Amino acid sequence: MIMPELTEQASSEESLPETGMIGASDLFPVSTTANEESDRPLVIALYSSVGSGHRSAAASTAEAFARLRGNHPLVPEDADIELLDILDFGYMKFDGEKTTTLFTGPTRYIYDITWHYVLTGRLLWGGGSIWSYFMYSAFTRYVAKRKPIAIVSTHIVAANAAVAARMITKLDFPVVCVPTDYGVEGLWPHRFSDLFCVADELMKEELYPRKVKPEDIKVTGIPVKPSFNQEYDRTAVLEKYGLPVDKKIVLVIAGARLRQPYVLFRELMDEIIEDLAAFDDMHFVFLTGSDEEYADQVRKHCSDCGVPNVSVYNYVEKIAELMNAADLAIAKSGGLAVTECLCSRLPLIIVGRSFGQEDANTTTVTRAGAAYQVLTSPELLEKLREIQKDPAMLDRMIEGGAELRKPDSARNVALATLEKVGNTAPIKNRFFWLYWGKKPLRTR
Repeated sequence: MIMPELTEQASSEESLPETGMIGASDLFPVSTTANEESDRPLVIALYSSVGSGHRSAAASTAEAFARLRGNHPLVPEDADIELLDILDFGYMKFDGEKTTTLFTGPTRYIYDITWHYVLTGRLLWGGGSIWSYFMYSAFTRYVAKRKPIAIVSTHIVAANAAVAARMITKLDFPVVCVPTDYGVEGLWPHRFSDLFCVADELMKEELYPRKVKPEDIKVTGIPVKPSFNQEYDRTAVLEKYGLPVDKKIVLVIAGARLRQPYVLFRELMDEIIEDLAAFDDMHFVFLTGSDEEYADQVRKHCSDCGVPNVSVYNYVEKIAELMNAADLAIAKSGGLAVTECLCSRLPLIIVGRSFGQEDANTTTVTRAGAAYQVLTSPELLEKLREIQKDPAMLDRMIEGGAELRKPDSARNVALATLEKVGNTAPIKNRFFWLYWGKKPLRTR
């Protein structure tokens, strides 16, 4: 059954209208543009558009702050909540899509080495105002004008720019770092951040040797929208998408906002599309994100080869309900994809070798028993046959993910951030600061 592109009107929960506002509803608006003219209290959720996960985590966090408007003494009813891309403030404009080729293209092996070994041993990065002078002085000027309540950053570039802005302006607001993976790379501004919100307990142990104080680390989980933890009527959801209710639904997460991170994953999946017809008790749903060309390619491939148990959708706005109704996901090991599967209680098969931060993600979920990893297309087919013979494997994966599952993560981050307001120590303006840490947790 080859389904046409889903044409349902975009929901207000996930969409980005031309108004520059997003939110769960009109009650929780979040601005996606910097408003220099406003004098209202401001919270900034700051990301870098390198890959899709950093933006998704920042958007979930921004929405959590928006839900606190008028319900928390530090977030008044008229507060501005802004979701901003730090790359928009740079002297030079970087294409986030092209930048992702560093960890998906031929240089991914070099990237893997740098992620694991650069400033992750004894010599560590503390932070510095160099990030503002070198590239992001426009953001520093914006911070000086708006005087935010807090800045929450989901990417190293965003976090370092926020720390630099605070150093130069000498304003008193917390800078909160939210790694969107299950490992902490070396370029976070460790000594000048006020709080690290991390995915699990092991990441706390990773930060201790870097001399981050225990009180400045909270295990909140990676921020996702609360919709991923809601209960849905499975039959109603599957009927809405035209999917069979009497088969196991397997989501193939082959795209998001950007195309480049999924190139290698798609190559592997393309090798076995014809073989999926043999799994007559499963129905495969390819999610191709904003890449309509790839969606059409998969549809044509299935049509030409007579594969009846595949549906293809482009960008699905209410992805949480579809993940909740599904029985299994096949994906690469991005931090947000892994976390959304965990919160949706959706078993996961990770496909392909993992590099850099995705290696940390894979290790975490496979060690917990929440996912399996396969490196090749024959291995993927074999794993699907194992699940076909022993469906209880799916239940065991759900149980394995229980300890990692933190469905209130975005709210946890927002509340932990607000606890730091008024409780930050002044920091000196250092151009850059390298320092000596203790023996690292992970042997690199």
